[in-house]
Amino acid sequence: MEKALWYLLAGTRGGANRARIIRLLDERPRNANQLAERLGVDYNTARHHLDILVDHDVVEPGGEDYGELYFLTDRFEANRDAFARIVEKAEIDAETEDETDDTN
Repeated sequence: MEKALWYLLAGTRGGANRARIIRLLDERPRNANQLAERLGVDYNTARHHLDILVDHDVVEPGGEDYGELYFLTDRFEANRDAFARIVEKAEIDAETEDETDDTN
């Protein structure tokens, strides 16, 4: 999984948004619309990043209906330390923004 995380976070465009999604899901489960709002991106962009994270077994949906929540996988949880190392070494800005900050 560490190689996949390097690719997803540091090897491709959009890695910072994917890292931010992981941090947001670490706080609590969220749906794609909630993530898009918090990231300040279009819904389709959030879905794109979620689909990539699902394909690499980093996050998983908690249902198949509209508004389904996403969760971090057990596989990711077992590799949480690798995530922290990669974010630090690659200097990825994965911090979430304050909800009251409108300066996206």
